[in-house]
Amino acid sequence: MYRSSRVFIFKVVSKLKNCRYLADSSCGPGLSKKGLVLGAYDGNSPGELKLTPTAAKFDEEMGGNIRELIKGSGIRKGIARVFSNVSSEFVAIAVAGLGPEGVGYNQAENLDQCRENIRMAAGAGTVALQDQGVGIIFVEGFTDAEAAAEGASLAAFRYQEFKNKDRQLVASKVELFSSNDRNDWERGILKAECQNLARKLEETPGNVMTPSLFTQAVLDSVCSCGVQADVKDRDWIEQKKMQGFLNVSRGSCEQPLFLRLSYCGYSAMGDKPVVLVGKGVTFDCGGLCLKNAHNMSEYRADLAGAAVIVATMKAVAQIAIPVNIQALIPLCENMIGGMAMKPGDIVVALNGKSISVEDTDNEGRLMLADALSFAKTLDPCLTVDVATLTPAMKRALGGGPTGAFCSSDVLWRQLNRAGAYSGDRVWRFPFWKHFSHKITDYVGVDVSNVGGGLGGSSCLGAAFLLEFAPAGDFIHLDITGTGRSSTGIGYPYLRKGIMTGRPTRTLIEFIYQLACPHDKQESVC
Repeated sequence: MYRSSRVFIFKVVSKLKNCRYLADSSCGPGLSKKGLVLGAYDGNSPGELKLTPTAAKFDEEMGGNIRELIKGSGIRKGIARVFSNVSSEFVAIAVAGLGPEGVGYNQAENLDQCRENIRMAAGAGTVALQDQGVGIIFVEGFTDAEAAAEGASLAAFRYQEFKNKDRQLVASKVELFSSNDRNDWERGILKAECQNLARKLEETPGNVMTPSLFTQAVLDSVCSCGVQADVKDRDWIEQKKMQGFLNVSRGSCEQPLFLRLSYCGYSAMGDKPVVLVGKGVTFDCGGLCLKNAHNMSEYRADLAGAAVIVATMKAVAQIAIPVNIQALIPLCENMIGGMAMKPGDIVVALNGKSISVEDTDNEGRLMLADALSFAKTLDPCLTVDVATLTPAMKRALGGGPTGAFCSSDVLWRQLNRAGAYSGDRVWRFPFWKHFSHKITDYVGVDVSNVGGGLGGSSCLGAAFLLEFAPAGDFIHLDITGTGRSSTGIGYPYLRKGIMTGRPTRTLIEFIYQLACPHDKQESVC
């Protein structure tokens, strides 16, 4: 897909290696062990397999042993098998299934099936070898080295920051095998590493990822990449009269912060920036409307929206996309305390609208209301917010696509196309007045943070945010189902139980498409 149009922008990546945030896997257990991931397509008959050209060439050099070993092995799409004693260079070789040969864009699934099959194969092979303790994993480029790099790098991610170093599992390093597509590979690695940055921020426990510590982690990560940061404290927040944001933070001893990131790419789109807004609740117990204790620890990742925005900003700067972006991230905890906001409280947002707080666990929309109101001062051409906003979105879509609300049909098509390309898809929900009426038709207050009637809570949350969004195009991404812990279903390259960092790559691709419009060509495996 339009590789040639991307090369000129990506040449800067080699100069920005020092911007990488994730630890280099250049030391640790298993480093001396080298493994290889090769691919196999489904054959014409049930159970038959056909090696990729790279795998077939390697197998010929090894005397044809792999062809014999994979017979009856049960390899299929997203499934890998590991074989030993095949090569003196590699301690183990994983052969991963790519599914049928010759697939391209799948309209029914709205998915670039070729690229996703490659991610699944590269990811499954990487996981299989990493579980065998292999430290350096070489991956063939298949027909799309960028997708292969994404799948392999995402699969290799492990969060072991607080595990005894002597007991840590191998932290594998992935490398390209036998291919000249180095630029494509590096681009894929960059995108995946940025998504892994989001995953690391999401995984970190709440006691060591407070608003101030989150801010420091962001400064350490993005400032060397050409992103400017401006951190505002409680005094500034009070001066701006962000009462919604302040009231959320009142129950916690941790001080709220308002983080603003800026990237100037000398946009061809004009002086108006794209504004990204991310919900940054570093831990959410629900406030006085306390969440169930079961799985409450997962709400350390209620900052997932903020993490995705940070990761996107870093990628945009590293790739040097010609666009001007402002990112706004309100950061605080939603906790129980003597000063915590109470159901029935009324607060006034930055734009002057009064809000009835009917549920203290609907804190995200209160914070975002002030951030979106502040975004108006930046005169954006487009505003995008990303938030783990409503559990109803997870019930509706599970861990499949991200729920998207978009005020523009043109931008929706771009966003939908970005999701098909990245494999991290989106699904559109309505911004209808039907839902706006349910949150605004109150006698004594302008807006309710819950709304009337039964059901449709995700749509009510989006309608709430629309009341505060700047004029012009607006996109709301509800990532409650996709942005936290992976279910392991459908994405072999995202280990089960680990935070996903989704939809970082979709947002990167979407911004790239806006800044560098062009016609796409279908990829075919």
